Amino acid sequence: MTRDEFNSFCASLKATTHVVQWGNSDVWKVGGKVFALCGWNDGDDAFTFKASEIAFEVLQSEPGIRPAPYLASRGMKWLQVYEAQGMSDASLREHIVMSYDMVVAKLTKKLRAELGV
Repeated sequence: MTRDEFNSFCASLKATTHVVQWGNSDVWKVGGKVFALCGWNDGDDAFTFKASEIAFEVLQSEPGIRPAPYLASRGMKWLQVYEAQGMSDASLREHIVMSYDMVVAKLTKKLRAELGV
């Protein structure tokens, strides 16, 4: 997946916002909360998303996937796909949607209603 494809996919999800921050990373949010980002790999594209506890434990040992720098070191369950061999584009899209869904689920009912999610 390219950075442009990543950005287009994240933009297709309902009520998302995009900002560029943290050293030129593309950061995608829903309800003001981050669900995915692209950046943080010495200039190469790396895709980072929130993961379930099971996905975090299973996927972090796969080639091309690691606990997300900074986020995982603070106890958060975030993974980073930093090499193309780490995950297919379809699987990456699925994990981004799961991350989005986890973040949406933690928003208040009022905010979810306002956003239509």
